[in-house]
Amino acid sequence: MTRKKKALEGACCAPDAKGACRVDSIITVDERGQTVLPKELRERAGIKPGDKLAVASWEKDGKICCITLIKVEDLVEIIKDRLGPIMKEML
Repeated sequence: MTRKKKALEGACCAPDAKGACRVDSIITVDERGQTVLPKELRERAGIKPGDKLAVASWEKDGKICCITLIKVEDLVEIIKDRLGPIMKEML
């Protein structure tokens, strides 16, 4: 198994994950640039008050085409999975 495939194996958004991408809701950005994540979505994602979320974006042809939120603790695990083997090789 390749390193990349192994690192993505546990990620919920891995290319071969048995999940689905879908539109859960339409939200509005207010004049201060703030939004509200619907309660049902927060509950399903396990997002609680005070949780930290990383904002990741994808750019195509100089324009951001996709924005996603990742719980920081999940992002830390993804980074450890990807960088851990590299760091071991360097040491």
